[in-house]
Amino acid sequence: MRIMITKSKNSLKLFLFCTLVLTVTETSASVFNNVSCSSNHTFTPNTTFNANLNTLLSYLSSNVTNNFRFFNTTSGEGSDTVYGLYMCRGDVPFALCRECVGFATLSIASSCPTSKEAVIWYNECLLRYSYRFFFSKMEEWPRHQVNIPLGDPVVLHSNKFYTALGSIFDELPNQAALALRGSNPYAVKQENASASVTLYGLAQCTPDLAAGDCKRCIADAAAEFAVSCCGGSIGASVLFPSCIVRYETYPFYQHSGTSAPTTIKGSGNIRTEVIVIAVVMVVVLVIIFFFGYYGFNRIKARKKSKASDDRENFGVEISVLESLEFDFATIEAATNKFSEDRRIGKGGYGEVYKGILPNGEEVAVKRLSTNSKQGAEEFKNEVLLIAKLQHKNLVRLIGFCQEDREKILIYEYVPNKSLDHFLFDPAKHRILTWSERYKIIKGIARGILYLHEDSRLKIIHRDIKPSNVLLDNDFDPKISDFGMARMVDTNQIQGCTNRVVGTYGYMPPEYAMHGHFSEKSDVFSFGVMILEIISGKKNSCSYESSRVDDLLSYAWNNWRDVSPFQLLDPSLVESYSPNEVEKCMQIGLLCVQENPDDRPIIGTIVSYLSNPSVEMPFPLEPAFFMQGRVRRHSAEHQSSSGYSINHSFSTSVNNMSTTVFFPR
Repeated sequence: MRIMITKSKNSLKLFLFCTLVLTVTETSASVFNNVSCSSNHTFTPNTTFNANLNTLLSYLSSNVTNNFRFFNTTSGEGSDTVYGLYMCRGDVPFALCRECVGFATLSIASSCPTSKEAVIWYNECLLRYSYRFFFSKMEEWPRHQVNIPLGDPVVLHSNKFYTALGSIFDELPNQAALALRGSNPYAVKQENASASVTLYGLAQCTPDLAAGDCKRCIADAAAEFAVSCCGGSIGASVLFPSCIVRYETYPFYQHSGTSAPTTIKGSGNIRTEVIVIAVVMVVVLVIIFFFGYYGFNRIKARKKSKASDDRENFGVEISVLESLEFDFATIEAATNKFSEDRRIGKGGYGEVYKGILPNGEEVAVKRLSTNSKQGAEEFKNEVLLIAKLQHKNLVRLIGFCQEDREKILIYEYVPNKSLDHFLFDPAKHRILTWSERYKIIKGIARGILYLHEDSRLKIIHRDIKPSNVLLDNDFDPKISDFGMARMVDTNQIQGCTNRVVGTYGYMPPEYAMHGHFSEKSDVFSFGVMILEIISGKKNSCSYESSRVDDLLSYAWNNWRDVSPFQLLDPSLVESYSPNEVEKCMQIGLLCVQENPDDRPIIGTIVSYLSNPSVEMPFPLEPAFFMQGRVRRHSAEHQSSSGYSINHSFSTSVNNMSTTVFFPR
C-alpha cells in the first residue's frame, strides 16, 4: 500500500513538474546569442540622437503588438535620424516574438549605451539600429557564430554528415528567397546524416531584401559552416545583420520553447513536498487561468469588432495578411477621427485621408464608403494583390483594416497627388516639362511590365488612367488603385467577364463591348495615356470647333498628315525633344490599334522607350476612330485628389456566359 501511495505521489509530482515546465517553456525568456556595438561611431548621452534612439526602440517594441514579425522604422530627422528594425524567426509564436523584441530593446540599450550602431541576436529574433540608412541593403558584418561541439564523432566527421549538410544549404538560399514575400518568410529542410541522425536546417532573410540579395546572404552565411564550424558540431548558427542560418540534429523549428528544464528540489520531508506540490499547483492554475482569461477576452473583443462574414471573405489567405492588419482605433487616431482637414480626396468608392501612424510615418488612408460599389470581393482582391507586389512604380500598401462594416486601405503617402491633377489643370500643367513627362511615360511602362511579366503573379490592372497614377516628390510615377485588377494564370492569354469595370475613354473595344480583357487591354489604356501626356488634353475633349473628334482620331489625323507636333501641348514648345515626342506618339498610336494582336506587348514598348535607334512598325487606324461621328460621353467623374477612387459602371454584356479568373 505504501508503495502504491509513493508511486501515486511521484506520478503526481511528475505530472505537475511536466505541466509547469511546458507552461514556462511556452512563455520563456528568449535565448541570448550575442550583441555587437560600434565603437567607431558614438553619441553623447542626453542629446537629440539619444532621445531619437529611445523613441525608435519604443516604436519597435510597441509594434510587435500588431503581430508584425518584421518591422522597420525611423526616428528623428537630419543628422540625428536613427534607423531601426527587428525580425522574429518565422516559426516563433507571436507571444514569444513580442517577448524577444522586448528583451532585445532593453538589452541593446544597456549593452551599447553610447553606440550609434548596434545589432543584437537572440535565438528567436534579431534587432538592429544605426545612424545610417540600411533598409533593403544586404549586410554581412558584424556577424556571430554559435557552435555546439558535442555528439558522436564517428557520425559528425563522416562524409554522409557533410553531404547531408551540403544538400540542405544548397537548397535553402533559393527557398528562403522564394519565401521572402510569403506568409512564412523562412525556409527549412531536413536530411538524414546516418541511420540514427537527421539534420534540420533553417534560413531566413530580413523581408526588406531583394530576392537576389537574400540568396547571396544565405549562401555566404552557410559557407561559414564549411570554413570553420562543422567538424564535430551537432548544431551551429551563423548570424548576419541581414540573414540567419542554423542547423541542429533535432527539429528545433517545430518548437517555440528554448528554456532549460526547471528542476524542483525537495528535502525529503513529506510536509515540504506537499507544500511544494501545492505551490506548483497554484502557479500552474494561475498561469492557466491567466492565459485562459486573456484568450477568452481576446476572442470576445475580436468577435465584437469584426463581422464574421467579412473575415470569411479572406478565407485561408487571411494568414498572409495578418502582419498588415491594423485595428480601427489606430486608423481613427492616425486621421484625427477622419477629420475634414485631413481629407485629401473623394471619389465613387469613398474618401481618402492623410494619416500619421504612431511611428510618425505619413500614410494615405482610403476609407471605402459603406454603400460603395466595391464590395468585399474587390476589397479582398485589392489587398491580396498589392500585398504581393513590390516595385518602385507601384504604390506601396502599408496595411488594411476590416472591422464591422469598415473597409480601409493604408498606402504610402505620395505628396504630389495624381498625374491628372497636373496634366489637365490649366494652372498646373506647365509644371510638367517634357523631360518629366517622358520620365513618367517610361516609369508607367516599367510598372505595367512588372505587373504583366516580372512579378510572381500576372496582373491585368483594367483601369490604367492618369487619376490612378500618383507622383512622388521627384515626379516618379506610381500606379495605384488595384480594386479592378485581375490575377490570371501566367499561361493564360485572355479572360472574359460579364461585369465590365473601368472608365470609358481608356477601355479597348473588345473589353467595352464583349467583356474580353488581356494584357493588351492595359496596353490600350497606356496608349491613350501617352497621347494625353503629349497633348495635355483628355481623350473626351474636342479639338476642332467644326468637328467632334476624340483624342485618338485627332492624333491619328495629325500622324497621317505628317504633322505630329500639332498634338503637342503648347506649354512644351520650349522644352520638348522632337525625336522623343514623335517616338511616344507612334508608340501611343500602336497601342490603341483596334485589333489586340496588332498592339505591342509592354515588354516591347519598354524596349522602344529605352532604345533610341530601334525601328517601330507603322501604326494602323486606331479603335474608335470617329471621323466626325457623335462622341461617347465619359462615365468617369474626376476627383480632386490623386488618391481618387473612381466611379465605375457594371453591366451585363449580351447575357453571355463567362469564365472568371480568381486569385491563385
